[in-house]
Amino acid sequence: MEIAVTSAAETATQPGLFGLMAQRRHEQLALWSEPELGYRGIIAIHDTTLGPALGGTRFWNYEADRDAIVDALRLSRGMTYKAAVSGVSLGGGKSVIIGDNRTADREEIFRAHGRAVESLKGRYITAEDVGTSVHDMEFVREETEHVVGLLGRSGDPSPVTAYGVFVGMKACAMERYGDDSLEDRKVAVQGLGNVGRHLCGYLVEAGARLVITDIRPDRLRAVAAELPGAETSAPNDIYAAKADIFAPCALGAVVNNRTLRVLRVDIIAGAANNQLAESRHGELLHARNILYAPDYVINAGGLVNVYGELQGWDTDQGKRKAGEIYETLLRIFNLSKNQDVATSVAADRFARARILEARRLRSRRPGRSRTEANGGREPNGTPQERRPAGVRGRTRGGASATRLAGDDRQRELHVAGGPGGAGNGLHP
Repeated sequence: MEIAVTSAAETATQPGLFGLMAQRRHEQLALWSEPELGYRGIIAIHDTTLGPALGGTRFWNYEADRDAIVDALRLSRGMTYKAAVSGVSLGGGKSVIIGDNRTADREEIFRAHGRAVESLKGRYITAEDVGTSVHDMEFVREETEHVVGLLGRSGDPSPVTAYGVFVGMKACAMERYGDDSLEDRKVAVQGLGNVGRHLCGYLVEAGARLVITDIRPDRLRAVAAELPGAETSAPNDIYAAKADIFAPCALGAVVNNRTLRVLRVDIIAGAANNQLAESRHGELLHARNILYAPDYVINAGGLVNVYGELQGWDTDQGKRKAGEIYETLLRIFNLSKNQDVATSVAADRFARARILEARRLRSRRPGRSRTEANGGREPNGTPQERRPAGVRGRTRGGASATRLAGDDRQRELHVAGGPGGAGNGLHP
């Protein structure tokens, strides 16, 4: 996992909490602590124009609290754009729990997290993510109904995420080679967790040749034994593998100054979030004629899976919706060519267009108030609280600190921010 770690001197010149929120127009940032249980959680809500914010819970041992906050902010913005390009009625959010995700005391930690989610009264819906599981979400469910990806419902989103990446990879092949067949194409797969392993299965069925790697040698050996003919690679050597497609399926920032010097592929298409270390790296890929499938577009199958749970879809309906990633990517590639911009820039424009259109339609509703007509502000320009469709309640904006005593526990909630606009910053 690549998270920027900064020195004290660098921190002194960086924006504070509200400055970080303003960079990508976040609506809300909530911090929740139950120190006697070892729970420290952060929930970031980026934008709720299209609906309540949805995003998974990441459990990671961050080196500094600031790193955790920045990660939550970046990931939540990505979820806003992922929902927008997927055509689902959801906004973007994300939560992180700071700590060792190997802990055995999971019920106490995740029930505390459920209380944090419940405090937002439906503005945020959570699910599993890195370091968490569907079993952990069952503990969350004990404290709140605002959780998806549960056992017996949509469950593990990994198979649908992998399917979306697979069809997205076929769209990339169509764009680059004029044929979407992956037969005999060599694919370098980085990361063999749940999504990476399922993706390898789809690729083998399609006749692709694989070179695979993982930071866990035991997992690499196990998956290689399941995939006769697959080559294996050391983790740091995968970037220089001679392949047609590089599929990053672990954690982010894998396209950076160092890896760009050694990548020898035509296409980058994988399941990892935040694959670009910086937005300019998408432009460098464009200049090098490496076709990049924007991460929040190609990996949207997991979001589609849990959205299907909210809508009561069956497995086939969710998979069909994930299959639309193929056409969405082709539209983004076409926009990229027509405007001569990086595919990452084209995807951001595509997502923002849907959010702005939703706002435009909302502003034309009959009987809207003067505040609504003025873009969610009072006539004098003061921001006015708005309630997204489908949300029963809303935590009020502005800074607050509330202590809630219950049994022998003390819970603390610190909420920063309030209603805000769509993110219009660079790729997270």
